Amino acid sequence: MFEVDERAIRAAVDVLECSGLVAMPTETVYGLAANAEDEKAVKKIFEAKNRPTTHPLIVHITGEEALDHWAKNIPQNAYVLARRFWPGPLTIILKKADHVGDWLTGNQDSVGLRCPSHPWARALIKAFAGKHHRGLAAPSANTFGRISPTCAQHVMDDLGQKPKGKVDLILDGGECDVGVESTIVNLSGEKPEILRHGAITRSMLEDALGCAVPDGGQDSPRVSGSLKSHYAPSTKVVLVDNVPEALATYGDKKLAVMADSTTIEATPANVLKWFDTPNSPQQYMHCLYARLHELDKAGAELIIVEMPQQGDAWEAVRDRLTRAAA
Repeated sequence: MFEVDERAIRAAVDVLECSGLVAMPTETVYGLAANAEDEKAVKKIFEAKNRPTTHPLIVHITGEEALDHWAKNIPQNAYVLARRFWPGPLTIILKKADHVGDWLTGNQDSVGLRCPSHPWARALIKAFAGKHHRGLAAPSANTFGRISPTCAQHVMDDLGQKPKGKVDLILDGGECDVGVESTIVNLSGEKPEILRHGAITRSMLEDALGCAVPDGGQDSPRVSGSLKSHYAPSTKVVLVDNVPEALATYGDKKLAVMADSTTIEATPANVLKWFDTPNSPQQYMHCLYARLHELDKAGAELIIVEMPQQGDAWEAVRDRLTRAAA
């Protein structure tokens, strides 16, 4: 992680004030940021990403003190979670305040709010928010449905910076620590529910709230990353449980692999690149997208990925891989 460049932060604020787009690092992934109260700017996000306008955006705010500017009928659970996990990789869905535009929320009556912990993101949001608790709409800074970016180069390779690219300014704050998108918990209904898995696990939420927090259902609000196919490389991803069997099955194809190499005696000649899978979910989340980016560039016909183990801590990794392979 690089030390915050205050001159770059001031330049980014100037871009945001002029309805521009800034790629900013967060602890999860790089976000494509715009003034969340500027309809013209927010529409540029959808255009740059080729993102459906019905897919709501998350608003990044300074913290708990900004909740009542963006939401109404806020339950006590929201303050409990904000005090426990903010700043950090947790998005809270609440009933939106009356002034929050439908073009931001996908025409839903709820809004997702998050306070990121990355020092560059915090510096930018604080500098931009001012006294009126302004926030930044910031989905992942990549073409919709593709692999999320976890470093500035990923953004440059995909969306690019103007004049040739789509982003007005890309802030380079180093690699993202967490590596996958935030956990999303819905508090806009009667009971808490998880709408997207991330580094904040179910057990962590249940411990904080003192109640069960199940996955959401069909009646839950639409949120980012909820489509069946998402986070996908250009190269087809195949998830497998038995690595030797998969290598034999696809012996006639050029492969890129992410799996436990101890399951085989030697790497087959048709494997162009191999990454060993990390042992911990935190390490796996941190490197997942970076590895997928590299495997996608290997020139393979298929990417073979060994399915990680089950368990609460692995839900986010399994979710991203399942959608990448859909």
